[in-house]
Amino acid sequence: MSRLSSLAFILLLSVPLVAQEPAAKWWAHIVFLANDSMNGRDTGSPEHRKAAEYIAAEFKKAGLEPGGTNGYFQPIRFRSRRIVEAQSSLALVRPGGAVETVVLGDEATFSMRIEPAPSVEAPIVFAGYGLQVPEAKHDDLAGLDLKGKIVLLLTGGPSHIPGPLLAHYQSIRWEYLKKAGAVGVFSIQNPKGQDIPWDRSKLSRFMPALAIADPALDETLGQQTAVTINPARAERFFTGSGHTFNELLALSTDGKVLPRFAIPATARVKVAIDAKTIESDNVVGVLRGSDPALRNEYVAVSAHIDHVGVGEPIGGDRIYNGAMDNASGIATLIETAAAAAAAGAPKRSLVFVAVTAEEKGLLGSRYFANRPSIAGGTIVANLNTDMFLPLFPLKSLVVQGLEESDLAEDLKRVARPLAIEVLSDPEPERNAFIRSDQYSFIKTGVPALSLKVGFVKGSPEHQTVLKWRTERYHAPSDDLDQPINRQAAENFGTIYLSVVQAVANRPTRPQWNGDSFFRRFAR
Repeated sequence: MSRLSSLAFILLLSVPLVAQEPAAKWWAHIVFLANDSMNGRDTGSPEHRKAAEYIAAEFKKAGLEPGGTNGYFQPIRFRSRRIVEAQSSLALVRPGGAVETVVLGDEATFSMRIEPAPSVEAPIVFAGYGLQVPEAKHDDLAGLDLKGKIVLLLTGGPSHIPGPLLAHYQSIRWEYLKKAGAVGVFSIQNPKGQDIPWDRSKLSRFMPALAIADPALDETLGQQTAVTINPARAERFFTGSGHTFNELLALSTDGKVLPRFAIPATARVKVAIDAKTIESDNVVGVLRGSDPALRNEYVAVSAHIDHVGVGEPIGGDRIYNGAMDNASGIATLIETAAAAAAAGAPKRSLVFVAVTAEEKGLLGSRYFANRPSIAGGTIVANLNTDMFLPLFPLKSLVVQGLEESDLAEDLKRVARPLAIEVLSDPEPERNAFIRSDQYSFIKTGVPALSLKVGFVKGSPEHQTVLKWRTERYHAPSDDLDQPINRQAAENFGTIYLSVVQAVANRPTRPQWNGDSFFRRFAR
């Protein structure tokens, strides 16, 4: 929670933005979007709507045309679910009938991103990482009977599978588990990819989860139960199996394939939920291209509006402000739109999309990518920014999707004269490639990049990022009272605008690289 008073907030917005610190306009947007009165901009909340209206007004001020289905807005209907934990339970039933209660919160949490069955009782099978990756000749499901069973798995994958490929198959895991007959998934968080400590992440179980109301866009249909298990308390799930969790974790740490085996227990699940239908908006503005031959090709520039709202208190603070995640990205989107419009129309059209429900599973971008609100055109590229973290001087960029398309060449041409190094993801185990909105576009065949202020793994800058994630990611301390390198934010915005313009003005349509796995999604 910010300690900026309401009076100070009003005064800040009234001060002329001249002769101030770097990125003054960028920071003013963040102050509006992430102050305490915005209550964390939860999807579907009045404060989220207020943020959407603010963005629409900024788009209009910049001269963008409305690009939604209702002016600048693209409304989306969602099914919202919240667990009633007092009426829910999880237990392991051992051979002979002994029942062991699993403590919700401390040991495991239910996911509300699926429509859970009220009760499930099913055998458990440990399926390694639960992955099928044909391109890597990896199949954790081979020879397993999963019909009517719950799959227990460790998140992550063996080291021989490239990061983007591994991330993709983890994202569609339910698709092939469903084909194999499984009824649910128990996932053990792999500590290698765990950004948020369990004691903090477990608090989010009381927040509502969403699914797109349109069943054609719901990727979880058929899943009856979904549980996340605390790795520090996972050993009990392997009792009597002949294996230990520590043994499996050691194999995973070494990047090895995991054994697969039946668990001598049945899971007994009971879940009660409160559910309702809500509506929330994407905000869409268009800068029409100038070239008659290219203006029907759109470059989508995206960032997400929402954060996680008001939740369980940490240090007495219940407001999860989301200043860096992702008011910073929206501020960059607004400033990029204004600067691009002021510079004059590029050859291709630009569609600026502030999406909702990213924190709920990339739902707003999934809806837009599959149901684009722009008329008479084709999206040919996406540039996304999400929590780009200007915590230290900008010397490099970390880029998701760098190896997948020729958009990388546009980025490198912009960065080279500025002596900015362009880096691949140094932490593929985090699956960041599939964890923000660029991935919704990629799955519809659109080449995409997502940019962040860069660091080298193990460097002091990396340690700064790790510390930020541990202390501030999805916490109330991601607020207006954190140290930010404003010059890095300004430099990032300058580069981002140049990349957007370069892609919009390039003579050829962006293409997937010939060896990219994601080329198969091209339309």
